[in-house]
Amino acid sequence: MLYHNIDQNTDEWLALRAGKLTGSGFSKMMANFGKAFGEPAKKYAADIAIEQITGTPTGQGYSNEHMERGHEQEPLARMKYEEDFFCEVTNGGFFESDWIGVSPDGLVYDDGLIEIKSVISSAHFANIKRQSFDPAYKWQLVGNLKFTGREWIDFISFCADYPEDKKLYTYRLFKDDLTEEFAQMDERIAQFKDLVTDTKTKILESKYYLTSAEAA
Repeated sequence: MLYHNIDQNTDEWLALRAGKLTGSGFSKMMANFGKAFGEPAKKYAADIAIEQITGTPTGQGYSNEHMERGHEQEPLARMKYEEDFFCEVTNGGFFESDWIGVSPDGLVYDDGLIEIKSVISSAHFANIKRQSFDPAYKWQLVGNLKFTGREWIDFISFCADYPEDKKLYTYRLFKDDLTEEFAQMDERIAQFKDLVTDTKTKILESKYYLTSAEAA
């Protein structure tokens, strides 16, 4: 796995991600594991196929209020984590291998990672109540560990609206506990790669002009 010490959401970062299966898309790929791919996975495969053909990232400039909040509050969450755990968090950068890439939110020591989710109060409460990570991010967390080779990852739920001593909730996952999940990812990635390849072939070979007779 090759590590790039670059900032997330920069032009260089976007260019590196183009045409790759990345951490934020793992959940789409892993949905319905053991069954056929759903529409979100098929659409994601089409985006990757287009990026591989053109070499240009798709979807640039997309954002929503949750993403904006995350970008604004992530530095606050990182500082709070460093204070609470007496550690230094360094740049997560971008890890790539072949056509897969992951961007953890930070590196801790020589063996750890963090993934920060800046959330609204109800979501923060749900994370604390379940005493675990948000299951919506399971495969991003698992994939970050698998493809960085690190030993553990801290899922960080951060809510700026909570009292100071309760803004941060952290749950740690260890690589050694995820053997089954790693095997499932390997199986699904092989299937998804075939889907991307097939989609790319259809894009390149499809007709882009039809007469009414041909369409009939």
